[in-house]
Amino acid sequence: MRIYDIIYKKRNLQTLSKKEIDFVVFNYNNGEIADYQMSAFLMAVFFAGMTDEETFYLTDAMANSGDIMNLHFPDTPTADKHSTGGVGDGTSLIVAPVAASSGVCVPMMSGRGLGHTGGTLDKLESIPGFRVNADKKEFLGFLEYANMALIGQTREIAPVDKKMYALRDATATVESIPLICASIMSKKIAEGAKTLILDVKTGNGAFMKSYKDAKELAQKMINIGTFFKRNISAVITDMDTPLGNCAGNAIEIKQAVEILKGNLKNDLSELSLELAAMMIFNSQKAPDMKTAAAIAEKQISSGAALEKFRQVIKMQGGNPAVIDDPDGILPKAGNSLKIKASRSGYISYMRTREIGIAAVMTGAGRNKKEDPVDHAAGILIHKKTGDYVKEGEVISELLYNSSANIDEAAFIMSDSCIISDEQTKRPALIKETLS
Repeated sequence: MRIYDIIYKKRNLQTLSKKEIDFVVFNYNNGEIADYQMSAFLMAVFFAGMTDEETFYLTDAMANSGDIMNLHFPDTPTADKHSTGGVGDGTSLIVAPVAASSGVCVPMMSGRGLGHTGGTLDKLESIPGFRVNADKKEFLGFLEYANMALIGQTREIAPVDKKMYALRDATATVESIPLICASIMSKKIAEGAKTLILDVKTGNGAFMKSYKDAKELAQKMINIGTFFKRNISAVITDMDTPLGNCAGNAIEIKQAVEILKGNLKNDLSELSLELAAMMIFNSQKAPDMKTAAAIAEKQISSGAALEKFRQVIKMQGGNPAVIDDPDGILPKAGNSLKIKASRSGYISYMRTREIGIAAVMTGAGRNKKEDPVDHAAGILIHKKTGDYVKEGEVISELLYNSSANIDEAAFIMSDSCIISDEQTKRPALIKETLS
């Protein structure tokens, strides 16, 4: 068997066998297939696509490039959540402690921000001392002790995905539905959770801009989860408007703490509680979604979710005092710049992707994986789609330490909100649920 023949076959729109796909993944992982050959294979897949069966085989091969975790916790179901990424999407910080305090074991492996989207790991690392790296043994120890963990992908989990994603990022093959599905689901299958909730974003701030593409991605990931005998559901959610009241790292941690304290209710808290309720219901911890939603809300009102977050912060080396005094513990930016409305009217449209790019320019994100992140930087969002603003009123605020790109960030933010005379209804947060 030769990689040349497999590339040729896929380029000519033919279907690959499990043996051929296993050959590609195994030999790329061990270095027998060169980057330039794998790049050609990825581009062939990008243009030719894959059948559902091919995508199952690719997911399986990628998952089996490392260890498959077999999570056994008597009487405790395991569940995870995955989001396709967006601006202000800090749901993991809320969903995980709510679900874990409800009796669901949450083995959550998250990622870093890249491009205009934020990353859970960067947010957590704004907590002094918080450690996101753990090996398999330590990860299992976290789960046994606290019923949840918030870590980065371990070296043992789907290691070929890291190599393949870096190559996709460099060869303009990221936006391929089969490759996205295999990348996400291989890690989730290897991670071992029996229930998985997918949050697939759609809109101008999402990778899947159109509703049609988002639904196709969600359905294909559900098909993969079903094939691997996982209990899986998906929601298609709006990313035409940023989630929550901010985009950054430390400021999103503070926002999550306030939500867990019950002091703040916004679209981020609404979506987080819905996702947590889905995890609780799908894990058979509630007979129906209405009961599951009540359980999720009780974890907030009783303080149980907040204390679970405190326990996990301490367990993973962070300063648990951030729960009581986020302003005193989290890093703060030295400078701020207010963006004001140019006229009176209603915000009718938000360029969400551009808001994410502006956040990166403050220092809160990265363009390349090796770029440093300023955990104190970011954007406070005071007004959103549908809100009325007066001329000169502050609609957002840039927080920064380095002024290197702040003028450009301010220009982007000034142009990010369209103000009209007629009020526009804010887009529905949850557009559809699939299972």
